Order: sequence, then C-alpha cells, then structure tokens
Amino acid sequence: MTYVSLSQQTVRFSVLDRSRTREGHSNAEALRDTVRFAQEVEALGYHRFWVSEHHGVPGVAGSAPTVLAAAVAAATRRIRVGTGGVMLPNHRPLVVAEQFGVLESLFPGRVDMGLGRSVGFTDGVRKALGRDKDDADDFAAQLDELLGWFAGTSPTGVHARPAEGLTVPPFVLAMGEGAGIAARAGLPMVIGDLRNREKMRRGIDHYRTYFRPSPWASEPYVVISGTIAVAATPDEARRLLVPEAWSMAHSRTHGTFPPLPPADRVETLPLSPKERAFYDSGLTGHIAGTEDQVAHELETVLKETGAQEVLVTTSTYDRDALLNSYRRLASIVSD
Repeated sequence: MTYVSLSQQTVRFSVLDRSRTREGHSNAEALRDTVRFAQEVEALGYHRFWVSEHHGVPGVAGSAPTVLAAAVAAATRRIRVGTGGVMLPNHRPLVVAEQFGVLESLFPGRVDMGLGRSVGFTDGVRKALGRDKDDADDFAAQLDELLGWFAGTSPTGVHARPAEGLTVPPFVLAMGEGAGIAARAGLPMVIGDLRNREKMRRGIDHYRTYFRPSPWASEPYVVISGTIAVAATPDEARRLLVPEAWSMAHSRTHGTFPPLPPADRVETLPLSPKERAFYDSGLTGHIAGTEDQVAHELETVLKETGAQEVLVTTSTYDRDALLNSYRRLASIVSD
C-alpha cells in the first residue's frame, strides 16, 4: 500500500487506467498495456488499480471492465483491483452482482466495485445499448437492487450466485447527483475532478453532511480523482498533458474522441480558435510539475478536501514517461 502523511493525514494513492488507445497502436495493445501497467504500479506500492467502461469510443479500448479487471487481478498479486466504474444504468443489477461475485470468488479480498450512472457518450451508443439519458435517473434504485443481491434480500426469491453473502466494497462515482446518492446509501464516494476545486468541495461537503452509516461504511470515505503529472521539469510535466488535452478538444469540437497522438505532433497541428480554447482549458487546473511542486499542491488539495484517498487518472501517449510520472509520484507519497 502507498500512503502519505500530509497535514497530519494518512492518505492512500491509487490508479485508474482507461485503456486509452494511441495513434499507430491497436486496441489489443492498449488492453495489454493496461495489464502491464497494473503490474508496474503494484510494484510501486499503489493501493488500488481500477479500469473503466466506455462504449463505441475510438480512443478507449476498455469496454468490458469486469472482464479486464479479471485479467488485471490474474496478472497481479496484492494490489486491489476494481472498476471506475461499471455504468450501472447500462446493465441489469443481477448480472453486475454475478460478475463481481465471480471476481471476488476468484480473487478474494482484492476486488472493488466502483459504480457510475453514465448511460453512454453519444445518442448512437445509448440507442445501441437500449438506454436513454433518463435511465440515469434510476441509478439510486438500481444501486439499492444491486446491493440487495449481495445481502440476499431480493423480493424476487432469486439468489445471485456466487455473489450472495460475499462482501465486495462498493464505491459511487459522484457526478451530478452522485454525492447525494452515495451519502444516502452510506457508501464511499469517488469525486472529480481536480480542475474544479470549488465544485468538488461542495460535493464533498454535501456528502459528509448527509452521510448515513450503512453496513458498507460506518463513516464517510472520500476519494478525489484527477490528473497528476510529475517530471524533472515543469515543461516535461506539461507535455504529459498535451495528448489528452488535444484529444478532449477534438471531441468537443468534432464529436469523436480520438486515440492519443504524440505530444510532438500535437504541437504542430493548426487549431481553430474554438479548438484552441478547449485545448488550453485541458492543460490547466491539473496537478503537474516537479516533485516539490506536486507535493506542495497535494498538500493544499488534501487540506481543502480532507480526502482519505487520491485516485490518479493520468493518461498520455508516451508510456515510459507515464510510468516515470507515477514512479516520481510514488517517491513523494511513500513513507
């Protein structure tokens, strides 16, 4: 496990990898990169390694998070493995319970169940999934049903095998109404992102104010998530952010989320004023810099939020530079 004592707090550090595809590399490579990366960050001492769910997105290979989590868990030994997250409105809660029951049975004591309420990136994806935006409004009821399968309290008389009776820690990804839902359900909450600190603090305050203890958590547990880039110089840290910033700007102006390009190529591309505005915005607000700069910024954000855990979500084209960033971060936060 990785801990840091900042402001008299003991804070865990974990990793979310979204299996981002890269220009010139296949989806299969992106998935293998994720599994290899989990092994690497386990060796660095990170607490959890989570994978995500995206459908029909050219820039993301991770469409089946429980399948990918199984591959990650099989390739590692100690690190906790989970999802950040399974988008519950896309699935029947019974099936989700069964999948996590299988994971927990195969890898006991290592599995986390991160759950979100998104219903797809585009209208086409939602149609293909047989869902629409309004399905997100049922998230609280779906969450309650899912947890009921583990407790064996379903009114249907059906029993989820092998999930029933197992303990798989659930986390709520707090976007929009998520903070209130997590509080009322008495579950740990994951909230982002670091670029909007005021909104993040409001969500955390709401969560702590309305939290109800539950069998899953006796007190609030806050995980803050976002991009953290660490390098030898501030310019090198900023370059780690360039591919994702460009990809996000492209998605906002063209409607598609492309694979990550190399930073060198991005810096030669012409950008329209609208693209430039999104691109510049994508480079700001993250925690990025040298070890000393990042340690100072982490000190500040942890004082502001009182978070118990940080989920680092950094993506970039250069895999060696990415691993180096996580290695430098581990050197800051390890005892």
